Amino acid sequence: MTPIATLLWLATIIFDTLGQLAFKAAATIDEELSGWRRWQHMLQDKWIWIGIGSYVIEFFTWLAFLSLVPLSQGVLVGSINILAVMIGGRIFFKERLSPRRVTAITLIALGVTLVGWA
Repeated sequence: MTPIATLLWLATIIFDTLGQLAFKAAATIDEELSGWRRWQHMLQDKWIWIGIGSYVIEFFTWLAFLSLVPLSQGVLVGSINILAVMIGGRIFFKERLSPRRVTAITLIALGVTLVGWA
């Protein structure tokens, strides 16, 4: 990949991961509410708007990235977002990483490396 494609790819990882983590934070703020009241509460929370903003930026960054690389390559290297989101979930939400998940993350990272820079 070219340097600009690599920068755009990194930006998509950052904004996609931020969006996923922000949505998770918004969804877990007040677990006692349900139905429409829960949605009202989430819509007033800053995290839902950070997530939406991140996804808007990530959408345009992804389009720019795809304009520079073949679709088959772009989609494959884009799957590294799974790794970033899983690590973010562990760090910020104390989610458990089983040995099977760590193995899967490692294989995904190796595959992205082989596809992206082979």
